[in-house]
Amino acid sequence: MHVHILGICGTFMGSLAVLAKQLGYRVSGSDVNVYPPMSTQLQVLGIDLEEGYRPEHLRPSPDLVIIGNALSRGNPAVEYILNEGLNYMSGPQWLSQFVLHDKWVLGVAGTHGKTTTSALLAWILENAGMKPGYLIGGVTNNFPQSASLGDSAFFVVEADEYDSAFFDKRSKFVHYAPRTTILNNLEFDHADIFDNLEDIEKQFHHLIRTVPGNGLIISPHGDSAIEVVLRMGCWTRRQQFGIAIPEEICKKLAANGGVFWNASLENKQGSEFELIKYGQGSTGEVMNRKVLKWNMTGLHNVKNAVAAIAAAHHVGVDVATAIEAVEEFKGVKRRMELRGTVEGVNIYDDFAHHPTAIESTLNGIAAQIKSEGGSKRLIAVIEPRSATMKSGIHQDELNHACRAADLVIWYKSDDCKINFQSLLGESKVPAYAFVAVGEIITYLEENSLPGDQIVIMSNGGFEGIHEKLLQRLQIGPSTLN
Repeated sequence: MHVHILGICGTFMGSLAVLAKQLGYRVSGSDVNVYPPMSTQLQVLGIDLEEGYRPEHLRPSPDLVIIGNALSRGNPAVEYILNEGLNYMSGPQWLSQFVLHDKWVLGVAGTHGKTTTSALLAWILENAGMKPGYLIGGVTNNFPQSASLGDSAFFVVEADEYDSAFFDKRSKFVHYAPRTTILNNLEFDHADIFDNLEDIEKQFHHLIRTVPGNGLIISPHGDSAIEVVLRMGCWTRRQQFGIAIPEEICKKLAANGGVFWNASLENKQGSEFELIKYGQGSTGEVMNRKVLKWNMTGLHNVKNAVAAIAAAHHVGVDVATAIEAVEEFKGVKRRMELRGTVEGVNIYDDFAHHPTAIESTLNGIAAQIKSEGGSKRLIAVIEPRSATMKSGIHQDELNHACRAADLVIWYKSDDCKINFQSLLGESKVPAYAFVAVGEIITYLEENSLPGDQIVIMSNGGFEGIHEKLLQRLQIGPSTLN
């Protein structure tokens, strides 16, 4: 079978390409945004990539075209498919029909942390010898690829709330029917397809409706939006988790057959914490406690780890084995990934798409810097690239999200509706906005100091700013014309 994928370099569609290749299909694809790490992964697998969406890419006709949700009516390839009557379906439908139909699906949903939590969960199962299949919305450092069919009944999937295709406006995760479900958090996002938080809550409840009664829903304590969703109707057993929740609350929530997972921090950056499982008997006593030390930072990552351990425990992985795997977790590319160091200046790449994600990441690295002492500066370079960020909806939250930084640099694109004059004027830390990537690079070249931690935050390629900045710093201003 020949499968052609439109939008193949997206994190989700690229992962589908990996799975189709492992099923023995001939796989090709096309996209307009071809950049690493996904393009590199696909090329290594021998998948043919075409630039653009031209009808000739579909000649001779493939047996099936999988259409990504970034494409819509008016796209030349889409119009050709419809006019010629080619066989097509959405990516989530294909995943459900060809991969997930006979699996115990472990789905990870939420506004933030889906990729890291999915990667953690898949790694825990792999390390426990369970040989899971997985589809992760990014390239991890513990696995050679972002997706695999695996060799067991278990399949971990990043369960995204974005819509499935131009012809199927349901959220992707409605197709997956997970038996073990993590709801990491829930906030307003994706303003291009949702009008408000209530619209997203409705989609999350559609997901809840698909979880079987003998499954498990794992969610954070105190997330008001998730509680709204669950009050709409829940037919599945629940477990909750949290950070530094008072013991009396943990015991109460775990009493009479319940379970509560609590992380007690050993340091502010979250690189060491004690995991306590409550749930013994009618009074919710401690069932297990163990200290975990790992290389990740940030309270958001602590929550990701606890949720992944709880989900793995549901399918039979004991807590000690899960913690051993977490301590060996190497992270996900583009999640605080160190891209290089020049003259003591560290350049990080982080996939930030929402003020909450920006805040959590910056707080984590700021705590790490403080724990190490010295005078390192934290510089945040931010491209508001997602439709929600660019719309200006989160204008009032952005300065608060960046308060842990010593300096903030914003990229001001032509289509960005953020009021940068107001943003810069109200910033509590030095902040600048530039209209060109080259201007940002020049500013950092002229003003960076040894020891600076520069975190570049974007959910896109950001015009290759990471490598360009590293090259400029290596050259140095004295040799430039």
